[in-house]
Amino acid sequence: IRAWKAEGRFRHIGYTHYRPHAFAELMDTMRAEPVDFVQFCYSIDERDAEDDILPFCAANGVATLINLPFGGGSLLSRLNGRPLPDLAAELGCRTWAQFCLKYVISHPAVTCAIPGTGNPQHMADLVAAADGPMPDETTRREMAALF
Repeated sequence: IRAWKAEGRFRHIGYTHYRPHAFAELMDTMRAEPVDFVQFCYSIDERDAEDDILPFCAANGVATLINLPFGGGSLLSRLNGRPLPDLAAELGCRTWAQFCLKYVISHPAVTCAIPGTGNPQHMADLVAAADGPMPDETTRREMAALF
């Protein structure tokens, strides 16, 4: 694969995994065979990636693609019907989806998030997560403490 990259057959090499139980193995693999990007799960209620993967990627120039930023939908299902915290309005968030996605995309090591929806209304809601201020580290801790 590296030879093909050198030949220009493609520009980037990456790894994908979707469950935190494999993060140690993913870290070992990234250390042994450096890549351009890595895709993994990360959400406001599943923050294991903050321990090693996100800092490693930031320190080594590895792009990050975040899959399952809503835990495959289970997170938003659990939040359905609960009132938004006051902090949401301060961040320009009108929905739980915006609040939770803003947490993910505001991490300095996150390059891209893949929320995955086929619903145009949901997509418009998710795009709005980029509106308003992005939380700093103190605010991110306040957000996470709600989970």
